[in-house]
Amino acid sequence: MRQKGIHPAALLAAYVVIALLPAGMAALQGLPPRPWRDELASGLALVGFAMLLLEFVLSGRFRWVSGRVGIDVTMRFHQLIGRVLAVFIIVHPFLYSLPMSGPSARDPAGETILNLSGLALVTGAVAWLLLPALILTSMFRRDTGYSYETWRLMHGVGAALIALLSLLHALDAGRYSADPLLAGFWLLLTAAAMATLLHVYLLRPLMRRRHPYRVTSVEQIATRSWQLAIEPQGDRAIDFKPGQFVWLTVGRSPFSFVEHPFSISSCPADRPRIEFAIKQAGDFTDQIGSIAPGARAYLDGPHGHLFIPRGHGAGITFIAGGVGMAPMMSMLRQLRAERDERPLRLVYGNRVREQIMYAQELDDMASELDLRITHVLSEPAEGWRGETGMVDEALIRSLMAADDSDGRLYIICGPPPMIDQVAAILRGFGVPRARILAEKFSYD
Repeated sequence: MRQKGIHPAALLAAYVVIALLPAGMAALQGLPPRPWRDELASGLALVGFAMLLLEFVLSGRFRWVSGRVGIDVTMRFHQLIGRVLAVFIIVHPFLYSLPMSGPSARDPAGETILNLSGLALVTGAVAWLLLPALILTSMFRRDTGYSYETWRLMHGVGAALIALLSLLHALDAGRYSADPLLAGFWLLLTAAAMATLLHVYLLRPLMRRRHPYRVTSVEQIATRSWQLAIEPQGDRAIDFKPGQFVWLTVGRSPFSFVEHPFSISSCPADRPRIEFAIKQAGDFTDQIGSIAPGARAYLDGPHGHLFIPRGHGAGITFIAGGVGMAPMMSMLRQLRAERDERPLRLVYGNRVREQIMYAQELDDMASELDLRITHVLSEPAEGWRGETGMVDEALIRSLMAADDSDGRLYIICGPPPMIDQVAAILRGFGVPRARILAEKFSYD
């Protein structure tokens, strides 16, 4: 079900080892012990700094990191761990009990006096102030008024600045980081973090520049929803699995920060043409309808694990909400191209009928596949004969009773609250987690 990558257990083990390694290296130095509060403060700082540098790798969209766990899980881990390490680093200076005067010739091991020079104080204080600002602007990005592109630039620059200032602080003030072996560890891990930024913001755009696409059509497919189609220029289209997504840049340089994740709505059988179903939701998406054919486009991907596992022979139920229909269309189109004979069910929720994407094509699919479609409208107009309300427990119960298929796979895509609610309902009905596939990218 997953792409190639490090096994989740091995990935977690490697993370824990690297995060705790500085504390272990410090303990092995054999320096005279200080009061327990001071040792705890140093331990939190050592572990927190290692976790901070690992954040760069977690957010780098590396398939060897996220391939087998899903990039949504990787990014969620990145978010939560960022808050944990922030607590470690913010708390640690308040735990010190020793005086913060300069080094003493009678105490070269720093057993009774903290070695804090002017450089150490300045670099540590600035990094200490920037870190919570970085975390808070990430948690409440939508409330700051900044566009995604501005926030992303600030986030990257801010993270790099915090890492470099923290490195200077550790090497100058750290009792344990003065050891050549631990200092070398910090230099190596910081270099890896900066190399990740270089890869994300320079090398990867250079690779995308060698494989440009062009927009072939833009057409409205529902209220405030558009289909954007692209084709490669002088090259073959990317390989992807139905249901995966890419980061898309349109009408700008591949070095631009204006890139957004969109699920591919076409299927591999449609290549070289690649299509996206995009709903107007602010920022870049409000400009989709004005994009002219011929505009340059660049892709970073494919990413994601929302695809049908190979060899799954039972029925499949797709549960979509709004623009969450995009990856479902990719999977259904591929199933149609392969003349799949499995029993399929689509539950598609929208607010009003005019928001239903691909209505006619879905009806055509129902005559070509063993597909039953259930539309659900929360605000139906007079005369609507389909389901009304939300995709709730009662509706899912009735669908499961009608399908009655052991081993049926459930694939969910839509607004995060809907994903959480539907997944919880399915688990309450005894559906194992392994037969519930979902992917989401909004958490706070």
